[in-house]
Amino acid sequence: MFASVNAQPVFPTLIWVHDLPAEVRDRMNAQLKQDLDRMTSPRPSLPPAGNWQTIHTLHKKPQMEELNGYVHGACRGILDKMAVDYADTVITGCWANISPPGAPHPPHIHPNNFLSAVYYLAAPAGANTIFFHDPRPQIEIMAPHFKARNKLNSTLQHVEVSEGRLVVFPSWLVHSVPPNKSDALRMSISFNILLSDYGEKVAQPRWQGIPLKDI
Repeated sequence: MFASVNAQPVFPTLIWVHDLPAEVRDRMNAQLKQDLDRMTSPRPSLPPAGNWQTIHTLHKKPQMEELNGYVHGACRGILDKMAVDYADTVITGCWANISPPGAPHPPHIHPNNFLSAVYYLAAPAGANTIFFHDPRPQIEIMAPHFKARNKLNSTLQHVEVSEGRLVVFPSWLVHSVPPNKSDALRMSISFNILLSDYGEKVAQPRWQGIPLKDI
């Protein structure tokens, strides 16, 4: 019927998935799990379906130096592909998430940051998914029935995760984690990333006015 047909993505929302080399993953994860266990023990009791989160200065611990480097490298690569004009990246917050069986994480965003990331220390089967929610508020205005759900019609997308996987996404994108359906702990480390020159350069008005004389 047509000479050609192609679908062109418009205003894509990208989720960047990075996998560390196995030898790095195994060595670094084993050490970080041990360090986190020592830093958080004994852990306080939890309410039903609760999970443990550390304070958000975890990136300042010397044990985090290697992982911080991978996060900076991943984010700089993303910013370069996006042709962002920036001086450097800065981690504004970082914390560990330790989720026992049954624990979910409700939909949320990470305000006042440009990129956010999650690195997985332990993601057993049944606890190896992160959900991303459709950011288009008008999408439900016309919602026909679908024969099957796929990436072209779903308002909820999932990314499978595994040990050594680093997932980076826009901080404004709503995301959530379903309940841990495994019998083991799900362990991840979250990061917020901002441009180091945001206040001095990026946040400035993007127009020029008439110059002012000294009086």
